[in-house]
Amino acid sequence: MQGTDTDLVERALRDGEPLPGTGGFAGQLADGRAVRDVLGRYPLFTERDAPGTASADPSDLDRPVRLPAGTVRSGDGDRRVWSLPEPPTFDHDRRAVAAVREAVTGSVAAVAGEDVAVAFSGGVDSAAVAAGLPDAPLYVAGFPDSPDIAAAREAARLCDREEDLTVVELDHAAVRDLSATVARATGRTNAMDVAIAVPLVAVARRARGDGYQRLAVGQGADELFGGYDKVARAPGDPRVDADTVRGATRELLAGLPDQLERDVLALRAAGVEPVAPLLHDRVVRAALRLPGDLLVDERGERKVAFRRAARESVPDRVAFRGKRAAQYGSRAARELDRLAREAGFERSGGDHVAQFVADLAGDVPAIACPARSE
Repeated sequence: MQGTDTDLVERALRDGEPLPGTGGFAGQLADGRAVRDVLGRYPLFTERDAPGTASADPSDLDRPVRLPAGTVRSGDGDRRVWSLPEPPTFDHDRRAVAAVREAVTGSVAAVAGEDVAVAFSGGVDSAAVAAGLPDAPLYVAGFPDSPDIAAAREAARLCDREEDLTVVELDHAAVRDLSATVARATGRTNAMDVAIAVPLVAVARRARGDGYQRLAVGQGADELFGGYDKVARAPGDPRVDADTVRGATRELLAGLPDQLERDVLALRAAGVEPVAPLLHDRVVRAALRLPGDLLVDERGERKVAFRRAARESVPDRVAFRGKRAAQYGSRAARELDRLAREAGFERSGGDHVAQFVADLAGDVPAIACPARSE
C-alpha cells in the first residue's frame, strides 16, 4: 500500500471516512481489492482482464487500466466509496487563516529529513514548503531567460536561502530527452502535460544526482485555495460550470487525480519519490472550510487565506507574488512548440507537439480509463 498502512485504509472504508489523516494512498487490500484515495494522490493501475493484478507502474502491466480516485475495484467492477466532504465554512477570517497556517506548517514539517529536496519556483506554494524545510536544498529548472529562474533567485534572496538554490538550465537537447522520459513514464504526449512535467523532471534528476531521494513539491495549493483565473472569474468563466468561487474550487479538485498521476509517474521515472505536503488531509480539511472571499477577494486576489497564512514564514513580496504556470514560467511550452515546428510538424494540425513527442519517445504505453464507475 502506497502512502499508509492497509489497516488504516480498511478502517477508512468501514467508517466511510474520505480524509482519514494521510497524504493519500493507493494499493491492494488483503482480499485483493484495489483502492485509491479520494484525491488520487498516488496512481494505481490494474490489468484489464485481471483486476486482482495491480501496480503503481503501468509498465508492469500488459493492458493497464487506471483506477479512479475514491474507488475500490474488484472482480465485480468499480465502486465509488469516498467523495470529498462538504463541511460548514469557518465563521471568522482570523480563525480560518490560523487553521490553514497550522495545517500547512504541520504537514510540511512532517516530511522533513536528510533525503528531501524542494522543487522551488519562487512562488508562494513552493516558498511555503521551503520555509518549513530550512535544511533542504532548493532546485529550479527553466531556460536561462525564464521567469521561473528569475523568480526563484529573487525569492531565495528575500528568504535568505540564496546559497541553498541550484539552478538547472534547460536547453533544446535537454527538452528532447526529458520529453521522451515523460511520455514513456506517463503514456502522455500532449503539449500541456509534457511541458508541465519537463522542468519538474529536470529538477528531480539533478536532485537525485546530488543524493536526494525525495522531492517536496507545492502541488495542490492552486486547486485547494482558489489559485486559478477561471475560479476567480466564476460564474462568468465558461471554463467552469459552478456558479460560485467555492463551487468552482471544488470543481477543479476533480482534476487533481489526473495531474497527480502524471507528476508521480514522471518523478519516479527520474529516480525520486514526490512528497506533496500541501495535499495532506489536514490541509484539505482546512481548505474545504474556507468561504469564497478567503479564496478570491473582491479585488480578484487569489489564494487569499493561503497567502495570509504564508506571510508569517515568507516575506510579503513572495507571499503575494503572482506567478505563471510552470510550463510557461520555465519556457518549456514555448520551446517545445519551437522544436516541434523545426522538426517539421505543422502547427496547423493542432497536435504538432504531441506528434513530435511521440516521435521522440517511440514506444509510449497505452493506459485506459475504466468504462464507468458505479
